[in-house]
Amino acid sequence: MLTVGDKLPSLTVPVQQGSALPAGETLDLGETGGKWKILFYWPKDFTFVCPTEIIGYGELAQDFADRDAVLIGASTDTDFVHHAWRKADERLAAADFPWIADNKKELANALGIIAPDAGVAYRATFIIDPDNVIQHVTVNGLNVGRNPQETLRVLDALQTDELCPCNWSEGQEVLRPAA
Repeated sequence: MLTVGDKLPSLTVPVQQGSALPAGETLDLGETGGKWKILFYWPKDFTFVCPTEIIGYGELAQDFADRDAVLIGASTDTDFVHHAWRKADERLAAADFPWIADNKKELANALGIIAPDAGVAYRATFIIDPDNVIQHVTVNGLNVGRNPQETLRVLDALQTDELCPCNWSEGQEVLRPAA
């Protein structure tokens, strides 16, 4: 599995976003636009835990944007499955950020996050800096959801470029070791 210090693969991947039918839209992961990326995978669309995470990230979309970070969701489903799921649930439709349709598992395999027995992606979250270097990785099993607020907290800590103690939150003091 790719980890901290590795480069995000520079792939162009199919995405679905918004309410329009998929029409071959893609996202070039090699482009950063000077922004951080929050890339999070869920195992499958039309499941029980996954929508809670997507909605949770969607509710924090402006907070991530305020920190010059873009949200990118992903699963190993197709763009048409993503579209159908957004149409079936208005809360998911409101999570208006690109969803990678990695049905060929090209990116998931490159990241090393496929659950071998299930053949779908683990619940993996990557925080990637503006140079496309992975700065944080968390991976959960298929049955346990993530805390998007914790992803935001870790992003805040990474962006300080300082030493941040356990449970540090934005606005708190960072560690300043004596010289």
